[in-house]
Amino acid sequence: MNITIKQQRMAKIYPNQEPTTTSQSHDDQCVSNKRERYTLWMKSLVLHSNGCTVYDSNGNIVYRVDNYDTKGGREVILMNLKGNIICTIKKRLLAFGCWEGHKYCSSSSNSRSQEEQPWFRVKRCLTGKTACEIKVGSQNLSIERMSIGKSFSFRIVNKNGEIVAEAKQKQSSSGIVLSNDVLTLDLAAGTDHSLIMALITVYGLICGKM
Repeated sequence: MNITIKQQRMAKIYPNQEPTTTSQSHDDQCVSNKRERYTLWMKSLVLHSNGCTVYDSNGNIVYRVDNYDTKGGREVILMNLKGNIICTIKKRLLAFGCWEGHKYCSSSSNSRSQEEQPWFRVKRCLTGKTACEIKVGSQNLSIERMSIGKSFSFRIVNKNGEIVAEAKQKQSSSGIVLSNDVLTLDLAAGTDHSLIMALITVYGLICGKM
């Protein structure tokens, strides 16, 4: 792809606005004491194949999933911009609609290894407003559908019904609605951004978006 065309495509996708938080390092876990806004492009940067690319409010890439030619795979990897693995997401073969995420951690020797115990578990719900039920340690979350049809709009809420994250189709600064594979993601203060991205990856796989 011509570099100029690619830059124009990127300019339409990520926000052209003042950052909502102070500059910070996006490592395996990013928790801000303020609300954060990301832009999700439900495509991989690798030849625009299956996956997801996530931009912060400055237009910097912070997370990515590269699924290449495979759509809806049983195992995918969430990475940060540096290519470090944050989480491996696996579909449980013996249980319908169930997924597990295993976190990667750095050891003292700077190598990375996968934790044996699942970081989280996701169970798909077939009917009703709730699309998925989530267990993260002792914490219970759920993903709620916000629309039906091509629009990939949803929210993640805790057991008290408080919104942790909300994704909806992105609009440009002039009010133009972008394509349905470009989303605005609002994260509540104190949220583990890497966890939210891992959960969105699972939901994207369930909905056939990556």
